[in-house]
Amino acid sequence: MHQARHHVPQFTGVLTAVSFAIVLVVIAGVVPSALFPRAPTTVMAVIPHALAAVSAAAIGTILAGLRAIRAGDVDRHRTLMVVSFLLFGLFLTVDFYRLAVVGPTAFAGPAVVETYLYLPLLVGHAAVALLTFPAVYYALLVGVTNPRGTLPATRHAGAGRVAAALWLLTFGSGLVIYAMLHLLW
Repeated sequence: MHQARHHVPQFTGVLTAVSFAIVLVVIAGVVPSALFPRAPTTVMAVIPHALAAVSAAAIGTILAGLRAIRAGDVDRHRTLMVVSFLLFGLFLTVDFYRLAVVGPTAFAGPAVVETYLYLPLLVGHAAVALLTFPAVYYALLVGVTNPRGTLPATRHAGAGRVAAALWLLTFGSGLVIYAMLHLLW
């Protein structure tokens, strides 16, 4: 880890590039859905609701992590941020699987709502989600590669605030999109 902390920007760049490539491959539908095992229909139907629960849990762990660091509890903060990252990974893995197998969910509400509310929200959500990758990777890598006592001398706190804000915005807007697709219409 000692040497890794000197290369955090490079690792962040590589992880971000790989993540962007995965996102593009999934969204473009480049990988045939036949390559993935198909879960039973009931499982596929539950996935959006399970992902909403994961998003809500991630919001909770991010907020709890922020409260912990403000209270000076570094160990609890670190644990909660790692749990948040694992929830992020779980969300992305399951959502990308669902997208690869069944594709995106069509908006079933009124056209005016789709045009003036849903689509702008979706575009904003996607843009913020893309910004979230490098912010989270950077904050996480600085946090885990530096000894605890040296973190105040790094950019971890500032990067962490940006990452947490982007994360919360992404998960929060994702829950609004979920509600529009699965609860309201």
